[in-house]
Amino acid sequence: MTPACKLLKAKKISYTIHEYIHDANSTNSYGLEAVEKLNLNAYEVFKTLLVTDAKHYYVMILPVSHQLNLKKAAHAIGCKKVTMADIQDAQRITGYLVGGISPLGQKKRLKVFIDKSAEQLLKIYISGGRRGLDLGLSPYDLALMLTATFVDIID
Repeated sequence: MTPACKLLKAKKISYTIHEYIHDANSTNSYGLEAVEKLNLNAYEVFKTLLVTDAKHYYVMILPVSHQLNLKKAAHAIGCKKVTMADIQDAQRITGYLVGGISPLGQKKRLKVFIDKSAEQLLKIYISGGRRGLDLGLSPYDLALMLTATFVDIID
C-alpha cells in the first residue's frame, strides 16, 4: 500500500484502485499508458507535474490529454514565470518516482492546483504512487484533501 492509499484510507475518502502492468518499453507517456491499459478516457486521467518559480515548488494536476500552460500556471500561483521542476528534484521532494508521482502522500506538502476541467467530472484518476497504479476518486475530495484550487492551467 502506497502513502497515497494509506492517506485516503486514514481520511476515510472513497476511492477505487486500478492496477495494470507497466511496460518499461512503452512509447506512450505514463498517463497515456494508463488510459490505454485501463480503458479510460484521456480527459478523466490526470497527471501530476511539479513546477518551480526558483524559490518554491508547486503541484499541477491536469488531464493527460493536455499540456501544462506555464504562463497560466504562473498566473495561478501569482508570479511572473515558472519552469518545470527537474526530474531528480521532483522525485526527491515527492518521494515518488516519475511516472508514479501521486499528488497524495508526498514527502513535503506543496501548494496544489487542479485544472478546472476536473470540476465537470464525478471521478478522476490519478497516480496512486507507483507506475501501474491509478486511483479513482472525486475531484472535490482530492481538492479538499490537498487544499487545492481549481484553475485553468492547460493549453
